[in-house]
Amino acid sequence: MIIIRYLTIVYYLFLFVSCGRSDKNHRDHEVFRYNQFENISSLDPAFARDVPNIWATNQLFNGLVQLDDSLHIQPDIAKRWKISEDGLHYTFVLRNDVKFHKHFRFHSKDSTRHVIAKDFEYSFNRLIDPKVASPGNWVLKNVEKYTALNDTVFKIKLKKPFPAFLGLLSMRYCSVVPKEVVAHYGNQFRSNPIGTGPFKFKLWEENVKLVFRKNELYFEKDENGKQLPYLEAVAITFLPDKQSEFLQFAQGNLDLLNSLDASYKDELLTPTGKLRAKYKGDITINKGPYLNSEYLGFYLDSEKEEIQSHLLRKAVNHGFDRKKMITYLKNGIGTPAIHGFIPKGIPGFANIPGYEFNTKKATAFIKQYIQKTGNSTPSIRIATDSNYQSICEFIQRELEKIGLTIIVDVMPPSTIRHKKWSGELEVFRASWIADYPDAENFLSPFYSNNHTPNGPNYTHFKNDTFDRLYEESFLISDDKMREQHYTRMDSIIVAHAPIVPLYYDEVVRFTQKNVHGLTNNPQNFLILKRVWKEKAL
Repeated sequence: MIIIRYLTIVYYLFLFVSCGRSDKNHRDHEVFRYNQFENISSLDPAFARDVPNIWATNQLFNGLVQLDDSLHIQPDIAKRWKISEDGLHYTFVLRNDVKFHKHFRFHSKDSTRHVIAKDFEYSFNRLIDPKVASPGNWVLKNVEKYTALNDTVFKIKLKKPFPAFLGLLSMRYCSVVPKEVVAHYGNQFRSNPIGTGPFKFKLWEENVKLVFRKNELYFEKDENGKQLPYLEAVAITFLPDKQSEFLQFAQGNLDLLNSLDASYKDELLTPTGKLRAKYKGDITINKGPYLNSEYLGFYLDSEKEEIQSHLLRKAVNHGFDRKKMITYLKNGIGTPAIHGFIPKGIPGFANIPGYEFNTKKATAFIKQYIQKTGNSTPSIRIATDSNYQSICEFIQRELEKIGLTIIVDVMPPSTIRHKKWSGELEVFRASWIADYPDAENFLSPFYSNNHTPNGPNYTHFKNDTFDRLYEESFLISDDKMREQHYTRMDSIIVAHAPIVPLYYDEVVRFTQKNVHGLTNNPQNFLILKRVWKEKAL
């Protein structure tokens, strides 16, 4: 068996790995290749916590609903649904033509079976099972019960209204999985996944190669009635070095480059974010909003008076040029965060006035602080990891010009995560990436009941008006009215400055010229079911 498995892996590596632009396999246009420099830890959707796992499981699984590129909720396995007037009852009607990928545990002549509502009941039970220990169990924390009424009707009752609930259900955690296959593999379902997605699992040599093949049973069709997906296979490599990944992409051995690392960003892009002339003939660049706000956070329960002072917090916000930072340190990728915390690309972003670069205001705030406290040498310590060291050192240089001493502490990401939760950092550099497409996701880190370690309020910000508006927003079913509440809350964050918004990130993708149908979305999810490649001449 070991020899057979080894030969199988060698065969697929030979089939799916090309040698360069001049020696393409004749089936190259049927295979999409990308590199995942952060290793995939599981192909089980219950563990789709981070980008590598989400990207892979997106190809293998489906849920009740899905998102389009504009973050609108669309049918998936549920073809329609109804929400009760009180916002507590969700009734989903399922398609009756969705089949699982073939597996011998399906005791039928064609080794598969149709998805029924009981499968969602099982999958949700598994998601919240303490023995499974899924990091996604929080998704169902507001669910009181769920029931399969028959094969095609699935009903969910919430404990309290939550308008963003459909967005939560679009997360990969809520995918449907087959009980008989999961029971067969147990914990090893992570490396033997069976789902309903456009691609099916073929082989995984961990940290080396992962291969998916076209699911010939897939239920979705395009606008012309053609069955999806168009590709025959997806091949994923695991080069851990970003420079090596870039070289493989530049040589045509990868179809997608999704990162912009400091080691090659100036080689690939101009300071304004345009492709260098030498690459324009071979590569396409696509940019769009990313639901990720990069920021500095102040731990407001710190005993250090500089942190407690809203004057110094506002001085930091006004004291550096975000546009200059984006141009010279990010090659034009990203939007200066001169508004609130809610990023571009999500309903609730309203261009509210934030903190523009203004050294006069920053200097005035520092002088007021000195006069009020008698501390003539204020200083602040910022914790960051090495990936953002240049940005924090830029802020350091700019603020020292106006009389504020900044100390930059570079730490491993894991250390920062631990110290953020335990309140051991005065100021920390952080990212907030949306879990689901609702601006409430960007406001929960400032709700007082979410103070760490009970929730993601790392700054320990507390404001009674903010809390009241936050709680009221769950009771508002009208989207526009709820967005107005979000805007008011965002304005409160700006006024009290518990954070320093740095920039709203952008999705930036580089693809080979022959790749078509790969679209951007503000959550930076990889959707390959509509991708196709031109055949090389």
